[in-house]
Amino acid sequence: MATSQKLTEHFLTCTICTDVFDNPCTLVCNHTFCRKCVVNYTKTRPEAISAKSLLCSFCNKMTKVSAPERPVEEWADDVKPIFIIQGLLDSFGPGSKDTASCSCCREEEETTPAVVWCSVCDVALCDKCTGAHNRIPSLRKHKVIDLSGEVKVGRTHKVTSKEHKDETIKYLCKDCKKAVCQTCCTIYHRKCDSVVTLESEMMAVKTELVKMKETLSRRRHKRNTEVQKKKSVMAEEICQHSQTESDIKSASLKAIQGIKLKEQKLLDELKEMSDKHIGQLKPDIKLGEMSVQVYQQQAELIDQALQSECDMDVYEMYQGCEAGYVEAVGDADVKARGRTSKVTFRQDTDKLSKSLDDLQLGEIEVMYEGLMDLKATPVLQDTISVLDLKATPVLQDTIDVRVAGDSNTPCPRDVTVMVVNDTDTVVVTDYKSVKSFYTRNNQTRHSKLSLGCKPWSLTKLTHNQVAVTVRNINQIVTVEVNPDLVLLSTITTSKQYMGITSLTPSTLAASSQSPPCVDILDMTGNVLRSISPLQNSNNILRYPNFLCTTRTGNILVSDAGTKCVLCLTPEGDVVFTYSPTGDTALEFPQGITSTSTGDILVTDYSLHSVIHLTESGQFVKIILTQQDGMNQPQGVCVDGHGHVYVCLISGVIKVFTCNH
Repeated sequence: MATSQKLTEHFLTCTICTDVFDNPCTLVCNHTFCRKCVVNYTKTRPEAISAKSLLCSFCNKMTKVSAPERPVEEWADDVKPIFIIQGLLDSFGPGSKDTASCSCCREEEETTPAVVWCSVCDVALCDKCTGAHNRIPSLRKHKVIDLSGEVKVGRTHKVTSKEHKDETIKYLCKDCKKAVCQTCCTIYHRKCDSVVTLESEMMAVKTELVKMKETLSRRRHKRNTEVQKKKSVMAEEICQHSQTESDIKSASLKAIQGIKLKEQKLLDELKEMSDKHIGQLKPDIKLGEMSVQVYQQQAELIDQALQSECDMDVYEMYQGCEAGYVEAVGDADVKARGRTSKVTFRQDTDKLSKSLDDLQLGEIEVMYEGLMDLKATPVLQDTISVLDLKATPVLQDTIDVRVAGDSNTPCPRDVTVMVVNDTDTVVVTDYKSVKSFYTRNNQTRHSKLSLGCKPWSLTKLTHNQVAVTVRNINQIVTVEVNPDLVLLSTITTSKQYMGITSLTPSTLAASSQSPPCVDILDMTGNVLRSISPLQNSNNILRYPNFLCTTRTGNILVSDAGTKCVLCLTPEGDVVFTYSPTGDTALEFPQGITSTSTGDILVTDYSLHSVIHLTESGQFVKIILTQQDGMNQPQGVCVDGHGHVYVCLISGVIKVFTCNH
């Protein structure tokens, strides 16, 4: 009986209905189901109906039907089970049992008509054996089936409790999410609120399983689509690699051809100069040889004169030599006609080496998914078109950032101006909140977004979104400006960031004091690059409190620790450092902004001033002083109307006009 039960449980049970196979059929994937079950499951899947195929609920593989023109209910009629399944059913399936006679009596070689079938013991029993069966307490609760009028036993699959071997599992404790027998319910689940029959939950469970299966199918389809896309990208990358390799070789060949042309030019120039030099030397040599002959002849004449016995001949030879008579013809010409003295090749090895280092055949660019694209169009923090920094600033307005409900003295740190729904909106970071100020229907309005902790700096992300650093809790928050403020998201960071500026639509630059650095971040807070520039082996940065982006995409840093303004590329190179001494020296630089013309404005907290620098970091002038109300200024920005906004420690924002 045990062998029969195990075979039935592990090999002869349909995974759809969880009962013993009823008219089984085996699909092409070798999975076997009841014909009725596989047909009903196929009906729920439109793609299988369209494909005229039976669908396996286990692996989703389709089996083409032999007669698709027939009704769907008949599609599985011609699909037979594999011989192993059929053989097991014939030998051990409950439908193959001899239910006409009592199984117990047959063991005694008696033939007694059976009246019931015990589905747990897997035996047919007569009236007498049924009575004996029921007198045993552990067997009384077994489910028995009346065989009167029927010979075939209903195909059911029962599972007994592991702890209570004679108990059938037919209850479900929804509180514990566990299938149990009746004894388990009595002993362990008396205090549970929801214990139901397993059968009553089957419809809901099967429905959920179907949903889960559909979800898995969708995920499988989605992932398969992604895999196919990746394969397509890989194929494109292979082709692109071959093309790029060809382009690199072509660029190298062009460079080599250019070098060859320079080589030929040098060789031609060398030949020309050498031929000219040789052409000059040949007549000089000829004249020299003639001079040698003349000297030889004159020497011979002197010898003859010396051998003469006539004193007059000797004296005349002496007079001729003393007067320069003996100078050879052409000596003066040889000296006067000197042209080229030497032809050499002078090579600057260092310059050649540098030229080779600077030789640009091209660059290999790598784009990362979700990471920074430094080739993207930079996002300027502030752009203006009518600001005239040569004009004298005139106080236009004073914005008091204190609003109803503030329990602390206001302390505006940083400010920016946005145009939202045709409304000029001033956004400022204050004590534990972000605030917006705007005018609607001639009424001054405001909005306040409490953050619970002290925000520091902010930057524009889009036309109606800003990012704000909340340094003491390692967060950057994004806020929507409508112009009322709405918190969008919170980004957890690994450092306490202070200054912040937007580089591209998907990347930020943020500054930290511990350690002193400027980090390039993606919009999830992941650090793509950390910049700590060195000067004389020391980090230039100490307290980089404020940042902004230039029109060329570089990063301006206002560092109160080293008392300088620093311009960095997103790759970490130093463009310039403004750290003068004397009358133009900085004491405690704070807020910083860059205009669309490249001009730089930086506030000095200790000097109570706003300084104007050129795009290259050269001092121009101090445009606002303590006489203009600059009392410990911090953040600064400009708008598109030629206005300069300065945050003051006194709790106000001064607005100046700088145009004609």
